[in-house]
Amino acid sequence: MTRIAINRRLLGAAAIAAMTLGLAACGKGEETKSGAAPSEITFSILSAEGQASAGPLWQPLLDDMSKAIGVPVKPYFGSNYTVLVEAMRGNHTQVGWFSAKPEVEAIDRANAEVIARTVNREGLDSYQSTLIVKKGSGITLDKVLACGKQYNFGIGDAQSTSGTLAPMTFLFNARGVVPSQCFKTVRSANHQANAFGVATGVIDVATSNSVNLVFMRRENAQLADQIEEIWTSPPVPESGIVVREDLDPALKEKIRGFFLTYGQGEGPEAERQRKVLAGLEYSRFAPADDSYLNPIREMIADQKRGEAEAKGDKAGVAAAEAELQRLRSLREVQP
Repeated sequence: MTRIAINRRLLGAAAIAAMTLGLAACGKGEETKSGAAPSEITFSILSAEGQASAGPLWQPLLDDMSKAIGVPVKPYFGSNYTVLVEAMRGNHTQVGWFSAKPEVEAIDRANAEVIARTVNREGLDSYQSTLIVKKGSGITLDKVLACGKQYNFGIGDAQSTSGTLAPMTFLFNARGVVPSQCFKTVRSANHQANAFGVATGVIDVATSNSVNLVFMRRENAQLADQIEEIWTSPPVPESGIVVREDLDPALKEKIRGFFLTYGQGEGPEAERQRKVLAGLEYSRFAPADDSYLNPIREMIADQKRGEAEAKGDKAGVAAAEAELQRLRSLREVQP
């Protein structure tokens, strides 16, 4: 279903280049010319465990998408969003499921646009970032924010909306807390690895999100029972579907129509599609454009302001503040 960088231990440029070459090989080295209709679509999906875990959940939807648009659709499973953004930037993938922060990255750096946003099974189009600890540990939010370098902390992927951006904006930056100065150790990992680390006592406290908890309870209830939340963020925009802007316009509209009508209506086929969506913890895809990501851009601007203040960069502070004011003027509801 799936958030600056405090500890940017993501893939380096060489690793990204290697992964990109691998994608090119996987796609038979074909790159669609701008505006031309491709003979195949590659759909990117974040999955920490890879295809074995996410494949059975997504494949039915991708099969339906292929039938609806008349073009074969194959998945590409990546372990972090940096690789997935780079893959779209290089036109090795043309459509993808991204959480909100990487969506902004894909728009700004990978020639992408939003065509739909996800709505969960409860009808919500937002979720919450959380801070988790081992149940019974006695660790409270006040103890965490007291710092003292007594806890081992797990933060998310640097590109993760809920794993890094939201907790930094709403929890740490708001209180002047710098994790690297607050905790004994800070490590960056995906939600699943951090949750496992907390449940097994390898780390004391970590970022997570409300969606990850749902999946954990379904996949490993015993592990989920070892975890408790000590903080939740304000609502964060849910994930969305992005496509490359230069994709053949007619095909792009077919893809948009597929997602916006999937699982809707009555009858056996609509019911089957709703079961596919339920496996992904979604109820439908709602219309959206890039503006739904403005709360994320607001968080990014807040983070940039903090970085500029730390460097004594007055021009940077002024630019970030101006962007914050612009975004806040557009905001109707506090994110």
